[in-house]
Amino acid sequence: MENSDTRPTSPSPLPPPPPLVVAEEPEPKKLKMSTTTSDDEECTTATDTKKRYKRRKIAIFFAYCGVGYQGMQKNPGAKTIEGDLEEALYVSGAVSEADRGIPKQYDWARSARTDKGVSAVGQVVSGRFYIDPPGLVERLNSNLASQIRIFGYKRVTASFNAKKFCDRRRYVYLIPVFALDPSCHRDRETVLASLGSENELVKCLECSERGRKVVGVVGNGKRNQELEAVDVEAGIPSNRNTMLNTGVTEDAEVSLSKGDDNQLNEESSNDNEVSGQDEGTPFSGGSVINSSILEEEKVNGEDKPTKGSGFCYGEKEKERFNKILKYYVGTHNFHNFTTRTKAEDPAAKRYIISFDANTIVVVEDMEFVKCEVVGQSFMLHQIRKMMGLAVAIMRNCAPESLIDKALQKDVNINVPTAPEVGLYLDECFFSSYNQKWKDSHEELSMKAYEKEAEDFKMKYIYSHIASTEQKDGTVALWLHSLNHRNYPDLRIVDEEGITDNKRSEIEAVAE
Repeated sequence: MENSDTRPTSPSPLPPPPPLVVAEEPEPKKLKMSTTTSDDEECTTATDTKKRYKRRKIAIFFAYCGVGYQGMQKNPGAKTIEGDLEEALYVSGAVSEADRGIPKQYDWARSARTDKGVSAVGQVVSGRFYIDPPGLVERLNSNLASQIRIFGYKRVTASFNAKKFCDRRRYVYLIPVFALDPSCHRDRETVLASLGSENELVKCLECSERGRKVVGVVGNGKRNQELEAVDVEAGIPSNRNTMLNTGVTEDAEVSLSKGDDNQLNEESSNDNEVSGQDEGTPFSGGSVINSSILEEEKVNGEDKPTKGSGFCYGEKEKERFNKILKYYVGTHNFHNFTTRTKAEDPAAKRYIISFDANTIVVVEDMEFVKCEVVGQSFMLHQIRKMMGLAVAIMRNCAPESLIDKALQKDVNINVPTAPEVGLYLDECFFSSYNQKWKDSHEELSMKAYEKEAEDFKMKYIYSHIASTEQKDGTVALWLHSLNHRNYPDLRIVDEEGITDNKRSEIEAVAE
């Protein structure tokens, strides 16, 4: 046999197994805090020699006293809160040169659009800003007037919008206690009828006819009867800067207007305006008003127009006032409580969550009832008109059933509008957003700024409300116009409602 040189072939070795990869557990998400960084966008204005910063979506919490401003929303040619804030953001480095004056470039949004003179304690705006280097809040406050105060900011999601994500807004109206007293600051006809009687309302006559009391003419009943009547609510001028026969010049007068209808507040804010000084009047935050004004001259409601009026906001009065305010709670058609909104317009339907007046606050020796209303959103003048009708009912100028009538879609009623003084935005709420993003983002609320907000409110807003009433008697003046001659609808309650023809007939009779 031949020997074979061939050998059996061995099978090829298997490839080595791949190395085992140990799966690492993902790190838990960290809350996006106010001081953390982000990977949003790099600053386009940075150069190679400068540190490059990135924009971050944030919500800014701040407060302001609206005296001297033409509202929150930016308006060409007008001094506004938004205009000053936008410029401060640019000067502080939060907005680039390319985006200056173009809010949509940085996703600007506001929770409430307030009108001329209105103040706010818990206003919120959102946008994409450069918040580095640290110290943005301090830089902003240094570039803003003292009556605008930035409390802080918080990181939010990229889709956050301060207006759309706001669930509720809370407003506060401070009404002087004397305004709820039916015998205090009576209407013009009652004042005139009281002349010569034991309960002569001479001191209120001057308030009624002239807009404010003037030194030297108080108590001159004959002269007071000759003064030209002024329809305050209609905004008719009242002989501004004229010289009286007594030789005393009237320094100032108050003209209550119905507000600037050019700025419609279809969103949360509002219908709220806060009366203020003239645009050129210097503002003095926290000024101390001398409460020892002469009794004959003060118009702050402390002087009692009728003898023996011992009115106080006790439990009985509180219960009645809260009962009146409860009529507004729920979803209703508020077309009679705003302007330029028809009853058929879906926007006329608004949801009021709560409305109560349980607290008394004392500011510079004046007592105010704190009326808090919470709702999803409010229309122009809505809160002021709700307060106007509620006060009219408390003063027995209208029946309680009139509120139900005014909330009906097919009824047109001329509702009184309370003065702007005392109304301010208290807080904006983001409950749904907080619930959805609680695991990755900070809670959006005023909790972290409560102390600062309270201090600002007392120093600027409350002091302004009290000093305005002491100086000008704005609410006292409005009470004189709260009568059936100016508001004939207050005494008309029937099943047919009030048509335009019927209103014309009533006004003709009243004249």
